[in-house]
Amino acid sequence: MEVAHLQKSFGQLQVLKDISFTVSKNDVIAVIGPSGSGKSTMLRSLINLEQADGGTIKIDGDYLVQNGEYSNNQTIKKVTSKMGMVFQHFNLFPHLTVKQNLELAPKLTKKMSRNERTERTEIYLNKVGLSDKMNDHPARLSGGQQQRVAIARALMLQPEILLFDEPTSALDPELTGEVLKVIRELAEESMTMIVVTHEMEFAKQVANKIIFMDQGKIIESGDPISVLEHSKIARTKQFISGLNK
Repeated sequence: MEVAHLQKSFGQLQVLKDISFTVSKNDVIAVIGPSGSGKSTMLRSLINLEQADGGTIKIDGDYLVQNGEYSNNQTIKKVTSKMGMVFQHFNLFPHLTVKQNLELAPKLTKKMSRNERTERTEIYLNKVGLSDKMNDHPARLSGGQQQRVAIARALMLQPEILLFDEPTSALDPELTGEVLKVIRELAEESMTMIVVTHEMEFAKQVANKIIFMDQGKIIESGDPISVLEHSKIARTKQFISGLNK
């Protein structure tokens, strides 16, 4: 994925200012920064949940948007289908069972048979350790379990890139670990991921690249040790030291 000069405003407020970075196959990129720095907006722009005002997003030679001009609907669908997204608040459908939540998108896109859907549901629920919850409704699950179901759901269409928007920030600390464990296992399986997170220890251990954002800009990017422990940029150091207090 290539992102170049991405810009986004809400009214008078410019939320993204000239955002540029690349994502290589098997990268795990942790995006960190204070609240309001544009991290979630940037992530949502990548999968077309927000429309950029300018800039370019390209995956595998196909443009979602090029210099602020969006591609046709067919190309947009092709590009966005290469990504899966896991949200902060799970976004599961409460009236559907876990199995039905997982199978809804494959059913709507008509991309696989019923047997394939069932098979994948079993595979991915097993992967996140929730095979026994297949016929439960979300209300019967803990927050951590709901988020693991959301991860399994995002995997159903076998995306090339998984996007996580603060996947643990709505969870109690004791439930955070079970979700991070699943993400860590996906990283070990070489899944390409962009993870917006406040979990610095996790970012240091799992990511191969850190992007630090503040006020709509990328202030610094690089490997975890150089950004989190040896940054020479004052704003990065201020942010990291504030977290350690």
